[in-house]
Amino acid sequence: MTVAECRLCTTALTETFVDLGMSPLCESYLPAERLDSAETFYPLHVRICPSCLLVQLPAYVPGEDIFSDYAYFSSFSDSWVAHARRYADTMIDTLGLGPDSLVTEVASNDGYLLQHFVARGVPVLGVEPAANIAEVANAKGVRTRVHFLGAQTGAALAAEYGRADLVAGNNVYAHVPDLVGFTAGLAALVKPDGLITLEFPHLLRLIERRQYDTIYHEHYQYLSLLTAQRALATAGLVAVDVEELSTHGGSLRVHARHAAAAGEPSSNVKSVLEAEAEAGLHTVDGHRGFAEAVFDIKRDLVEFLLDARAQGKRVVGYGAPGKGNTLLNHCGIRSDLLEYTVDRSTYKQGLFLPGTHIPIHAPERIAQDRPDYVLVLPWNLRTEISQQLSYVREWGGRLVFPIPALEVV
Repeated sequence: MTVAECRLCTTALTETFVDLGMSPLCESYLPAERLDSAETFYPLHVRICPSCLLVQLPAYVPGEDIFSDYAYFSSFSDSWVAHARRYADTMIDTLGLGPDSLVTEVASNDGYLLQHFVARGVPVLGVEPAANIAEVANAKGVRTRVHFLGAQTGAALAAEYGRADLVAGNNVYAHVPDLVGFTAGLAALVKPDGLITLEFPHLLRLIERRQYDTIYHEHYQYLSLLTAQRALATAGLVAVDVEELSTHGGSLRVHARHAAAAGEPSSNVKSVLEAEAEAGLHTVDGHRGFAEAVFDIKRDLVEFLLDARAQGKRVVGYGAPGKGNTLLNHCGIRSDLLEYTVDRSTYKQGLFLPGTHIPIHAPERIAQDRPDYVLVLPWNLRTEISQQLSYVREWGGRLVFPIPALEVV
């Protein structure tokens, strides 16, 4: 067997972070006519580089196979769109952006973020690999081009549209198998004195809050600030500031500039690095023990569902996020334990979850069926979904949150 190499420093990947067995692609929802066909499962075996400490999933699946036609539309989450609006307002005011500026977003999805800059008269460019989603953005008036970002595409887009005052990348830095090429693309897109901001789930929070369901084939790496700094440095970029965010269970927003324009990093950078070091994330040994925490979550959820079934209780799901598919496949949960799930995305309704073949219905189905329990799969939107499901208490139904520890509310 050939040993995988680190995508950042090419060291042989001999250390395991966690092995979740085999799973299908988490966004490969199935129509009814494909339920009797074979499905491809890939390993979810996450390694840690003994040299640069990048926690990563080998590229079992090329990015083109995952992202060229994609089922995730950002605008279906109200809280995420509101988060994007706040970011846009802050950046426009802080950087003094106006009609002569340019904001470029990489992996711009359906225009959920750039629409807020457009509304305030700031020119934008979206760079989105999924043609089906870029079409939706363009229809909204958000100028979007279909590309995977690399060193060459970054340079070509900058030559055609100009270099940007601000380059944003939300939940994309973890999603790129060619981390070095993508980072070079970011450097090419931004002006010499421009700003890059990257948001991604923080490895420290993933470990601390046992968020193992955020591990799936689309997430090629699981970043700390330390490893993000090392990735940025490959293209001469420096982290000048960092914000800790509550999104996606705990994320970082790293602010980066070209080294020549960087200056001294803020005290936030120092304090996040210190917190990571204290948690052991600056050594290989400090990453051990996560597999045991994962087993505890699996045991508690499966025991709960088996017990509910034995008592004749009905359990359904809420949401059909990618993370839910990691959780359900790893725990071996099928429709005998989770009757169905619902999702606000009309794109997913009528389809079936990959691997588990649990059907996806419209949210109204819950009020019709009045189940005893609703298992909330996008636990990161807990506040928003608890409000949306407040009517469940009318018949004594209860919500179940599987992570960071099983909780029935």
